[in-house]
Amino acid sequence: MKSEFLQSSRLFRGMAQNEIEAALEALNASSKFYHKGEYILHAGDRTDSVCIVITGSITIESNDMWGNRTILNIMGAGDFFAETYAILKNETLLVDAVANKASEVLFLRVDKVFGAMNPQPWQSKLVRNLLIITANKNLMLSGRSFHISPKTARGKIMAYLNSVSLKKHSRTFDIPFDRQQMADYLNLERTALSKELGRMKQEGIIDFQKNHFKLLLSADTAKL
Repeated sequence: MKSEFLQSSRLFRGMAQNEIEAALEALNASSKFYHKGEYILHAGDRTDSVCIVITGSITIESNDMWGNRTILNIMGAGDFFAETYAILKNETLLVDAVANKASEVLFLRVDKVFGAMNPQPWQSKLVRNLLIITANKNLMLSGRSFHISPKTARGKIMAYLNSVSLKKHSRTFDIPFDRQQMADYLNLERTALSKELGRMKQEGIIDFQKNHFKLLLSADTAKL
């Protein structure tokens, strides 16, 4: 595994190379390749490992017994998932983690750093970084609640696109979802999403080509 990748990772931020090597050994680091559509984690299971996407992308989704899918997020290279379940290792997973494309995932037993007597400097750094990662994840989940709270399809679309625009500091940006994934994320039918996007484009509110979007009018002007 490339040391540059790990040094740029949020989990190992602030660590020297020798500290990263010590952490990988102590946390029983292992990696595995997955094909598109293959499950990394299943709802109902438990995990004791933080998962880091090395290559590819992973969809975090909720699938109910009636076949309904809700996408919570898509994790790309360098992103983390299952960190809360790894820390609270007796908690049952409520979501699935599925390879969105051919992917490699790194597994780390982070529970080993908690309760250690006379922790090493790398352990203190790891705990600090985990706290930051968890806080950022909470912000992301709170953001999704704002995206799906509007009652109309247009309101949900504009809430989501506006938040991406704010994060990118630009009215022109790419989103990580294809149309079906975007529909699942916003709790909309794909047909309803596509029709509303088409109407918004015709009205000059937005412009788009596949997953590349441009906001032309503000949410107030768009009359949610």
